[in-house]
Amino acid sequence: MPVTPEEKLQTHLMLELEPVVEKELNRHLSMAKEWFPHQYVPWSLGRDYDGPLDGEAWSIEQSKVSHEARESLIVNLLTEDNLPGYHRAIASVFGRDGAWGTWVNRWTAEENRHGIVIRDYLTVTRAVDPVALERARMHHMEVGYEATHGTEFLHGAAYVSFQELATRVAHRNTGKASGDPVCEQMLARVAADENLHMIFYRNLLGAALEIAPNETMRAITEVVKQFQMPGHSIDGFLRKSVTIANAGIYDLRLHHDDVLVPVLRKWGVFDRTDLNGDGDKAREELSEFLEQLDAAATKFETRREERRARKAAREG
Repeated sequence: MPVTPEEKLQTHLMLELEPVVEKELNRHLSMAKEWFPHQYVPWSLGRDYDGPLDGEAWSIEQSKVSHEARESLIVNLLTEDNLPGYHRAIASVFGRDGAWGTWVNRWTAEENRHGIVIRDYLTVTRAVDPVALERARMHHMEVGYEATHGTEFLHGAAYVSFQELATRVAHRNTGKASGDPVCEQMLARVAADENLHMIFYRNLLGAALEIAPNETMRAITEVVKQFQMPGHSIDGFLRKSVTIANAGIYDLRLHHDDVLVPVLRKWGVFDRTDLNGDGDKAREELSEFLEQLDAAATKFETRREERRARKAAREG
């Protein structure tokens, strides 16, 4: 079969970017701090559950976190649980050879700690129903994970640049909303990993912009317009997302202001002079979409404040 222009570009990019991957991998390893999940879990609060050990069954009164924080913790953990699917997706895009493969395995190992520590915390503190959590995990992993961008390198790299930052924001704000200093400390540690992952991917795609500006700009625009969090297949995700957004843990304003805009600014997409043709068109589409998203975020904030004011008036 003849090689398509897209395949030819992808091969060219993978070869050209390998030194960048090696450089960013070394930077990451120099900055990443070793940490141990067991040190962030208050084990002294633990006790046996019902079942073979004949302990105490879980009940909602045992949870010390708010309903909103509980929903966000569940979404965050179930998202982390699908790591096997993410590993397969990223390995399919980046490959398993050289610095690319080393990064994929390192990233996977670091991400695995996140699921370990969050689950241990939730189980020990009885923050969520462990039976419902396990059933949700089984369902979510049986659904699996399929990246919307398939094995296309530019789309994949653009997606994780935004997604890692979105996850960092979600973890940090969940910790703050929990009302538990232990939870906040734990999720701040997880968020620090996510930030380093974002920097790796952001710098990688920034280098791709220099090599293939028009094609990379098109990929960025398509990813931003179609963006979904990796946990979107979680059962009840829409309902949980509304709860999380209403609590200000992760909403359209945060997505626009704290995720999309900082990454796009770092890439300098609106200041570039090397775009033409479809690259220029993609940038115009991106600008229009950001304006629409900004307006939608403002509308949501206004309605949320109105709802909060009505609730305060009723309770007052």
